[in-house]
Amino acid sequence: MATIASRYSSDRARGDGATERERLQRLAAVSGGGHRVVTCYQKLEPRDRSRGKYLIKLKNRVKEVVQALPRLGLDRATQDEVARDLERIQSHLRSQENLPSTQGIALFACGPIGLFEAIPLPFVYRSRLAVDTSPLVRELASVEDEFGRLLTVVLDRTAARFFEVTAFGAVELPSLRADATRGKRFRGDTDGPPGWGEHTYNNRIRAEKQRHYEAIARELFAIDRRQPAHGIVLAGTGTEAAAVEPFLHNYLVERVLGTARLNPKEATPALVHQSTLAVREAWERDSERALVREMQEALGSGWSVNGMTPTLRALSRGQVRALLVHADAGQAGFRCADTGRLALTERDCRGEGEPTPVLDVVDDAIEEALRQGVDVNVVYEPEARDAIEGLAGLLRFR
Repeated sequence: MATIASRYSSDRARGDGATERERLQRLAAVSGGGHRVVTCYQKLEPRDRSRGKYLIKLKNRVKEVVQALPRLGLDRATQDEVARDLERIQSHLRSQENLPSTQGIALFACGPIGLFEAIPLPFVYRSRLAVDTSPLVRELASVEDEFGRLLTVVLDRTAARFFEVTAFGAVELPSLRADATRGKRFRGDTDGPPGWGEHTYNNRIRAEKQRHYEAIARELFAIDRRQPAHGIVLAGTGTEAAAVEPFLHNYLVERVLGTARLNPKEATPALVHQSTLAVREAWERDSERALVREMQEALGSGWSVNGMTPTLRALSRGQVRALLVHADAGQAGFRCADTGRLALTERDCRGEGEPTPVLDVVDDAIEEALRQGVDVNVVYEPEARDAIEGLAGLLRFR
């Protein structure tokens, strides 16, 4: 195994400053051989960081995994290796200096082959730990595609700054500046040519704003035509952000995710990225509630399933187009050797090969859904979450 370890360490050394895609490709090529790789996806949203809640939950998950290792049929030496890797992950996350500013992180560890990677992520579906023969990188691979390419415009009445926002950062594009009349209120003829009245002055201001908003809408349309965006965020100091929406082409209006409060004079790429993430998260919560309602309405017609067993069966048949996951769901289970289907009990695998234990069928269902390219939605909003019986799904065929 020294060959594997030295090859990975050499690749990692050459990969300092590597892009996320390069790191993904490197991780995807890693194999633990006879050892096991620990994969950890950890949520680091403000509520998780508060009073170190993420550490408490991580400690509980680690304890559950260590207790479940004998069930996986691992020998004592391999169990000890996994336990040491779990401790390395906990130790890394205990240090505030190691925590990224993002709302998630992925960690991959396997001591015997010299593997330890920590990759900041803008979000993770849910916190989870897995032990397998190779790193579980499908969620890492899906983040960029899931997030897509967003356009954020930060504006006031005199200027507009445009940003291209991806999962891992924001890049500023060329900006616009409006021809604006000086002054914020009418102060007699001193604010314009002799004879100007307050009515004329205010009409001038309204016309300037309208031309400015129209110019912003045209520029957004032009940017989108060059490379279509998955969504649009409007940001401003007051009401300007929302005021732009009526001027947008219908093709763009349907992709507006929401608005944010930002001052264009103070906006930095990092701040724009953070604000865009917050708007997208709120939009995701609304989308999840809509999906849960759709799932409930489709149950009677057979176009959806609700419950662990029917959802796992539908997932194995490739029927699921959108997987809905109760954020707190978790249950040990099995994978049927011949069909690869996930099941809750050994009995469920009858006629489908030897049942192989898995730590958590919910986590494995997420991984399987990502492999199939299924839309994964982990639901946290209490009312919508409680309508899901562990797992649920909207179907592409019955």
